[in-house]
Amino acid sequence: RVFAFRDARWAPDPVLEPSAAVRSPHPVPLIIDNGSFQTRAGWACPDPSVPAEPLLRFRSLAARSRGARGGAGAETQVGNDLGSPEPLRWLLRSPFDRNVPVQLELQELLFDHVFQRLGVSSQGCVDHPVVLTEAVCNPLYSRQMMSELLFECYQVPKVSYGVDSLYSFYHNRRQNWPCSGLVISSGYQCTHILPVLEGRLDAKNCKRINLGGCQAAVYLQRLLQLKYPGHFAAITLSRMEEILHEHSYIAQDYIQELQKWRCPEYYENNVHKMQLPFSNKLLGSTVASEEKQEKRQQQLRRLQELNARRREEKLQLDQERLDRLLYVQELLEDGQMDQFHKALVELNMDSAEELQSYINKLSLSVEQTKQKILQSEVNIEVDVVDSKPETPDLDPLGSEQSLEDVESINEFEPLFAEEQPEVEKPVAAVQPVFNLAEYHQLFLGTERIRAPEIVFQPSLIGEDQAGIAETMQYVLERYSKEQQAILVQNVFLTGGNTMYPGLKARIQKELLEMRPFQSSFQVHLASSPVLDAWYGARDWAVEHMSREEGWISRKDYEEKGGEYLKEHCASNVYVPIRLPKQAPRAAEAPGRASGTGSAGEQA
Repeated sequence: RVFAFRDARWAPDPVLEPSAAVRSPHPVPLIIDNGSFQTRAGWACPDPSVPAEPLLRFRSLAARSRGARGGAGAETQVGNDLGSPEPLRWLLRSPFDRNVPVQLELQELLFDHVFQRLGVSSQGCVDHPVVLTEAVCNPLYSRQMMSELLFECYQVPKVSYGVDSLYSFYHNRRQNWPCSGLVISSGYQCTHILPVLEGRLDAKNCKRINLGGCQAAVYLQRLLQLKYPGHFAAITLSRMEEILHEHSYIAQDYIQELQKWRCPEYYENNVHKMQLPFSNKLLGSTVASEEKQEKRQQQLRRLQELNARRREEKLQLDQERLDRLLYVQELLEDGQMDQFHKALVELNMDSAEELQSYINKLSLSVEQTKQKILQSEVNIEVDVVDSKPETPDLDPLGSEQSLEDVESINEFEPLFAEEQPEVEKPVAAVQPVFNLAEYHQLFLGTERIRAPEIVFQPSLIGEDQAGIAETMQYVLERYSKEQQAILVQNVFLTGGNTMYPGLKARIQKELLEMRPFQSSFQVHLASSPVLDAWYGARDWAVEHMSREEGWISRKDYEEKGGEYLKEHCASNVYVPIRLPKQAPRAAEAPGRASGTGSAGEQA
C-alpha cells in the first residue's frame, strides 16, 4: 500500500482539423461545458464520423507572465498549455467566483483557446451556434456579460444556456424514470440541491452549499502540513487533489468509522502510504568513517602521483636545457668562438658570465627537483607501511632508549589498548539506521475520510452552513407529503465531487433516517458524473438543432437585452428585471407649483 504520486504533466492541446460534416449542410452547434474546474468542448453532430464526446478537456485556468526585460512581451498560457500548475500557482487566474464567471477578460481567453484548438475556420466570427452551461440561478449581470461577449466579440448566430446538472439529469433518463426528482450536484466550488417537478426546475426552492472539491483539497493540505511540517513545500494542492480522487472515500457512519481507525490492526490494514520524491544523495552522510578515510587516502595518492609526474616533466625539461647550456660552454672551452657567439645570440645572452650564472641556477634547480622526487617516493612507501595501526616510534632520532623509558611506555600501552576500541566502537556499532524512503512517506489514515466529510459537516472547517443531509431535509419539508414522496423516488447524484466511494450509501442512510417508517426512496448515480453534463447538452442540441425552442438569436439579444433567456427543459427560470414605475414629470409640476403657492400664502 505504498503509492507514488504521479505528478502528471498536462499535454498541450493540439489544433484539431474539423470534419467536413461539421460545416455541411450547415454549421453544427458547438457544445461548451463551462465548469469552474474544467472546460469541455466538442461538436453536436449526428454524423457518425464526428466523435460524440468532448474533443477538448482542460482546466479553467490562465496565467499571464510579465516577460523578460528587454525581451518579448507578456505571454499568456491557458489550460493544458500550462504544463503543471504548481510552478505557476501564484500566477494562476480563474474567471469564476464560486461557480459564476465574473472575469470576462479571462473567460474570453478560454473561448479563444476553445475556438482556436477546435479549428473554427470562419473569418472574423464564429458561425456555429453555441450551447453553454451556466450556474443554477445565474445572476442576470453574469448572463448579460456572457451574451455580450458571444454576440459582440465572436458574432455567433445564436446561443442557448442550460444548467449542467439538469443536462446530466436528462441524459441519464431511462424509459421508466419519472420527470420529477431531487438532483444533488456537487462540483469544485459549490454543492446544489435542485428539486425538479414535472420536468421543470423549481428555482424558488433550490439551495446552494458553498463547499466542494476545492475546499476539501485545501482542508486536506492543512491537515497533512500540520502532520508533516518537514514536507511543507512538497504537500501541494495538485497532490491533494490526486489523493482526493484516488484514495479518499465517504464513511457511511463517520463516528463509527473513526472508532475503527483507533484499532492498530485496522490502521495497518487500511492506511495508504504516499511516497514523496526524494534524492539518494543524502545517503552519503551515513557512509562509515572507514570508507571516508579510505577515499581520503585514495585522493591523497592521486595528488601525490600527479605532483610526482609534474616534477618529472619539469626535471626533464630543465635537464635538456642544462645540457644545451653545457654544450655551449664546451664550445668556449674548445676555442670555437664563432659558433659560441652564434649560440649566445640564439640563447638571447650577452656574455659568458651570464651563461655561467644560468648554468648554476639550472644545476641547483635540477638537484632540488631530484631531492623532491626521492622524498615523495619515500613518503609514499611510509604511508603504505604505516597504513596498519602499530605502536608509534617514540624516538625518531634513533638513539637507544633507557629501561625507565621502556617501562614507562609499557605502563601506558594497556591504557592505549583499552581506550582504542572504545573510540572506534561507536563508529562501527552505533551507526544510525535511517530509511530515507520511509521518511518521505505520507501516512493517510483518518485523513481519507475527514476531507470529503466536510460536505456533510461543514463545521469541521469552521463553516457556518448546513450539510447535504440537513439541506436536503430542509428542501423536502417545503413540499407536501405527496410531492416529497415523488421527489425521493428519484434522488440523482451528479458532479465530479460525487465520485467518492460510499457517497451513494451515505445518502441512502441519511434518507432512511429522515423519511417516515416503511417509506420508499431511490438513489441513482450518474453514469459519468463528470462528462454527463456535456453529453446531455449534446443530446439536447442534436434534438433541437432545427427548432427555435431554447435558442437566443441575435435579434432577441438586440431587442430584449443580454440578460434575456429562452427557457427549455434544462435551463434556468427567466426572471426579467422589473424596474419601479416612475410618475410622469408633467403630473409632478402642478403639484410642486401649488405647494409653493400655499407655502407663500402661509408666509
